[in-house]
Parts: sequence; structure tokens; C-alpha cells
Amino acid sequence: MKRLPSFVFILAFPLTCFAQLKSDQEVLWLSKKKFDWMIHKKVDSLGLVLDSDLRYVHSNGWSETKQEVLDDLLSGKLNYIAIDIHTAQVRFYEQTAIVNGTGKFQVTMNGNPLTIELGYTEVYVKRQGKWLLASRHANRMP
Repeated sequence: MKRLPSFVFILAFPLTCFAQLKSDQEVLWLSKKKFDWMIHKKVDSLGLVLDSDLRYVHSNGWSETKQEVLDDLLSGKLNYIAIDIHTAQVRFYEQTAIVNGTGKFQVTMNGNPLTIELGYTEVYVKRQGKWLLASRHANRMP
């Protein structure tokens, strides 16, 4: 009988690690796809992954809601030209995933081109089995 708990642990541990790996890949993929959808103005796809209570904070302190992010993409107020992610890691806390990353962002804001190296934090929450971006904050890298 004493061998049963060890045996169960040996079987369960790899499954837990695999589940974590799958979640890591899922959230990092979603974060990357979100950037692709912003570049290509796929607001329908983007809207499906943005939480209704989203707070999207840009590196200059400008803060937007979900609807403002979508409206600004459609209007051309903010255009994402290219995004090159240098690093991205994810950590999990129950139904929350936090992505920390760095990258080079090329945008135009009100027609003015800007290339900026950013560090960013994205907070995803799992609602009804689906990951949604609830908060994002970026800062300029030195």
C-alpha cells in the first residue's frame, strides 16, 4: 500500500508538467496573435480576447478601455506597423496568467512614426475556459 502514493505521484507529475507546458504555449501564442491582430487590424479576432474590463496602458501613460483600443485601431489613430518580441515569459496563479516581455514596437500615432523598445506586462484571466487580456502596461526600455 505504501507504494501506491509514490506510483500515483510518478504518473501525475509528468501530466501536471505537460498541462503547465500546454498552458504556457497557449497563453504565449495568444499574446503573440494579439500583436498580429493589432498589426493587421483584425478587430473582430482581437475583440474576442480582450476582457470587457480591460485596462490597456501605453508607455506614455495613455490608458484605454477595450472599446477605445478597438476604435483607435479602426480609425487609424494608432497603427501598429511591426512588433518584434525579444523575450516573453508567463507565470500562472490559479485562473490568472502574467506575461512579461520585451520588444521593439513600430507604430504611427496620429500619423507620426515612432519606433520604441518596450517592456510590457500583460495579465490574462481565464473566464469560462477562455483566456482574456484584462490588463496591459508598457514602459520604455533604457
